[in-house]
Amino acid sequence: MVQKIALVLSGGGARGIAHIGVIEELERRGFEISSVSGTSMGSIVAGFYAAGKLDVYKNWICSLDKLKVFNLIDFTFSKSGLVKGDKVFNELKKIIPDILIEDLKIPYCAVATDILSNQEIRFTKGSLYSAIRASSAIPTIFTPIKDGDRLLVDGGITTNVPVNCVKRSKGDILVVVDVSANVPSYKKDNPSSKKELSVYEQKIQVFKNQLSKIMPIGSSHSLGYFDLISKTFDTMLSSHSKLLIDIYSPDILINISKDTCSIYDFYKANQLIEIGRNIANQQLDIYFKK
Repeated sequence: MVQKIALVLSGGGARGIAHIGVIEELERRGFEISSVSGTSMGSIVAGFYAAGKLDVYKNWICSLDKLKVFNLIDFTFSKSGLVKGDKVFNELKKIIPDILIEDLKIPYCAVATDILSNQEIRFTKGSLYSAIRASSAIPTIFTPIKDGDRLLVDGGITTNVPVNCVKRSKGDILVVVDVSANVPSYKKDNPSSKKELSVYEQKIQVFKNQLSKIMPIGSSHSLGYFDLISKTFDTMLSSHSKLLIDIYSPDILINISKDTCSIYDFYKANQLIEIGRNIANQQLDIYFKK
């Protein structure tokens, strides 16, 4: 009998790409992922997996270098967020059409936060892209999503590890992947070409100049602003995740360090997938040797 897995994927920005490697390792070992839930980047990977399009998404995100990532950012510099976030999802829709959550191959739940009521919002029906766009709207970076009388932002604000949202079935194993864990990092940097870095740095300088016009701290500290947001968000995600994991006690916990990379390092996809696969392999070996 094939062992079923109820899979929970946390948020954590670019580190969530490691979820792909975890899923690949689970499938390599012959497990059946029978249900998924996800927050932020976890909702994206979980959603495309449930739609049967994870391979398409993997090929796309692994093709991104620093410059391509930067060109997918649609800056708005509004009071509610610096990035609209529409451009990247419009690009994804060209290769992965939208689908109703009800029509996915397995039960799926994405989590967002209503910032006005500070309530967890679960998406179990409707447009997949609407769900993942709301779930991944990091406050102060991405503009929030207006939904009736609700204003939706990243699900990590309330439920970074949506272990309470995944559908369970008899005899399944609960597997949680936390990519914002407070554990030692697993790093192996890949050098970029000088040409790529040169163009990227020019783009960054243009962005810093624009940011300095709306931020009193000045251009010399602009990137420090993003570092501060990243560190603050990571700290919050880590503490929220630990609380939920302690409450629900998953059968298998796959921890990936919050120090693996920045939440913005989407150009490190190949490296992150490898990290996810390797850490999943280690934790699965430990579990089944018990």
